[in-house]
Amino acid sequence: RCTVPRLKRCVVGCLPVLYWLPRYSIWDYGMPDLISGISVGIMHLPQGMAYALLASLPPVFGLYTSLYPALVYFFFGTSRHISIGTFAVLSIMVGSVTERLAPDRNFLVMLNGTNLTEVNITARDSYRVQVAAATTVLGGLIQVVLGLVKFGFVGTYLSEPLVRAYTTAAAAHAVVAVIAQLFGLSTTRFSGPLSLVYTLVEVCSKLPQTHLPTLVVSGVSMVFLIAAKEINSAISAKLPVPIPVELITIVAATVISSYTHLNDNYTISVVGEIPSGLAAPRLPDASLFEEVMGDAFALAIVGYAISISLGKTFALKHGYKVDSNQELVALGLSNAVGGFFQCYAVCSSMSRSLIQESTGGKTQMAGMASAVIVLVTVLKLGPLFQELPKAVLAAIVFVNLKGMFKQYYDIITLWRSSKVDLVVWLVTWVSTLLFNLDMGLGASITFAVLTVIFRTQLPKYSVLGHVPGTELYLDMETHREVREVPGITIFHSSATVYFANADLYLEALKGKSGLDISKMIIYKRRQEAKQRRRDKRAERRAKREAKRQKHALRAAEQKTEVFSVEEAAGQWKEPGGGDGDREESLGDDQRGWCGRENGTVFVMPTTPRTPDDQCSWEYLKGSKDPDCATLGAVSELQDGDTTTLGSSSEDTLSRELDKVSMGSLGKWTWDIHSIILDLSTANFIDTVAIKTMRNIFHDFGEIDVTVYMAGCQMSVVEQLELGGFFSESITKGRLFATVHDAVLHCLGHQGTSTPIINYYKNKKIMKSCIFLAASSV
Repeated sequence: RCTVPRLKRCVVGCLPVLYWLPRYSIWDYGMPDLISGISVGIMHLPQGMAYALLASLPPVFGLYTSLYPALVYFFFGTSRHISIGTFAVLSIMVGSVTERLAPDRNFLVMLNGTNLTEVNITARDSYRVQVAAATTVLGGLIQVVLGLVKFGFVGTYLSEPLVRAYTTAAAAHAVVAVIAQLFGLSTTRFSGPLSLVYTLVEVCSKLPQTHLPTLVVSGVSMVFLIAAKEINSAISAKLPVPIPVELITIVAATVISSYTHLNDNYTISVVGEIPSGLAAPRLPDASLFEEVMGDAFALAIVGYAISISLGKTFALKHGYKVDSNQELVALGLSNAVGGFFQCYAVCSSMSRSLIQESTGGKTQMAGMASAVIVLVTVLKLGPLFQELPKAVLAAIVFVNLKGMFKQYYDIITLWRSSKVDLVVWLVTWVSTLLFNLDMGLGASITFAVLTVIFRTQLPKYSVLGHVPGTELYLDMETHREVREVPGITIFHSSATVYFANADLYLEALKGKSGLDISKMIIYKRRQEAKQRRRDKRAERRAKREAKRQKHALRAAEQKTEVFSVEEAAGQWKEPGGGDGDREESLGDDQRGWCGRENGTVFVMPTTPRTPDDQCSWEYLKGSKDPDCATLGAVSELQDGDTTTLGSSSEDTLSRELDKVSMGSLGKWTWDIHSIILDLSTANFIDTVAIKTMRNIFHDFGEIDVTVYMAGCQMSVVEQLELGGFFSESITKGRLFATVHDAVLHCLGHQGTSTPIINYYKNKKIMKSCIFLAASSV
């Protein structure tokens, strides 16, 4: 129902600025946000112009990219500390698109009166801006759609090792992209697989053509930047705000270049014309959307992953919440709106965000202050930087990549902590280097997902044992103090059971329990088939010799040495009985045979009764009619050998008969009577796993082993119900809340007295005594 409070929450959720701006305290937050915004705005200027080189765009478009998206994020963002703008990784990704769709060879023009050609830089840059804007708008729309459908969790598929390896490889791409500017070389930027290798080979081949004045400017700038940054880091604790090293560098370089005329005297390439004022918005070229679809999606995912990881880090540190879906919408709107003003893709910058947080920034108002600094520069100060050498901007990019190069230490850390994450890191790094940024991202995500599948498909299976005196059950292989519960196998899997590992789960259960169900059932059915064939032969033989058997039985009654099965059993039970008694005993004995038969197995004495009531018994197999039985022995179930079994009482005989029914199938039939499946790690179960579980219950039931489930979550139970798992043979009585409850039920059901039951019986008795004593008091 639409209510006023619900409408208010919806509007505030879409425009977070309406929540925090009315509560903004100028006295508490105004000055820290202003100082932080000025510091970040000063960093925006050199980074915006420098990273525009990575995107193969004129430097002024880097300033535009530092302005418009920050203003949009002010209204829609939920993070208070991240700085939205240009970033090296996204700049490289945009540069790969612009270089691919607008290479220099497509803009060659003939010089007047000669056969020589040159690149039409104006036309080339204009088309590259259109390509970058179209890619940015499309990527922003993708982010907005994903945010509206609550797909913010997509960033979780980019694990930290994957993102760090990806940015490390992107740093290598950035170095190769600016290395030509550092040496004053004119090279072709390749695109597609192995583009990094081709570009690096071309740069190395042209090193003899290095422009020495440009190399000197690059070297001096790099030395100054590195030294100043080290000094800045050493005394940063004593300074209220960091020293704007990059801004000082570009101002000094611009002044020196203007007074020494580096471009005219030494042919050092400079930034060139920077138009003052803001450009009018333009619609992106929709015809380019089809060509940049894959690149736009990669930009959307990578930009969001970097931004949300930084945002959540600062939110956790300062105690507020970042909405992942709203962040996706805010970043998408920043890109989409910025694309209309010729901006390229943006995300949060780690260096600027750290400066914003360390200088005391409290809210998004710091981002607004930094945008004002950029706006003043674009409107009034832009033309002053026209004499800035491009080599200085390349040096700024190169030095700022120092933090990404430090991420190579992750290899040592991951080697010690997680080999799987190390493999993900290496595969991501190699694939991004070789397959370029967009294809490398796809390959990296695919491999990371496969590692998850493999780890769930090959979990650790274990048999649990009881920790004495507790309700805990732990792995018997890794914990020495646990004890095996007699007659019960508690089977545990470290992952959920689903279609990819259902068969492996069944095989592991067979191995851990020691019960090879397949062989046991096959052997049982084979013996049953053999028995059916024996029964048929015995039945035919009985029909042919019925008359002869009748005469033989009558003759046996007249001779004490020859006796029938019924007579022998009757003589054993009623020694010394007369003829009438013998007939009565015979009838009773025939009724007793039905109670003593176990399947198709019967017994008869092979030797007369001894004075101490001991005799030797032989096993017969055949039909339920003793007259049609065939003489055999216990081991005939296997090879037909004759074996006798000593017995002195009918109870002992009955127990031995019960053992014979399954004794030939293996000794473990005596050791295990129950299996408990610990499903506490399962958060879902699919139809394949349900079918596997049903087969486990049925197959183990055939060999008189009862299976139970323990620790099932409610969602798993509901899925079992929907999958038709429960039936008359498999009821919910097989489900238990904990493993301990299932163990107590199994032991009580079997009538077994163990230390576990005795412990908890005594525990209950003690509780009862305490309760009675308290009541009496």
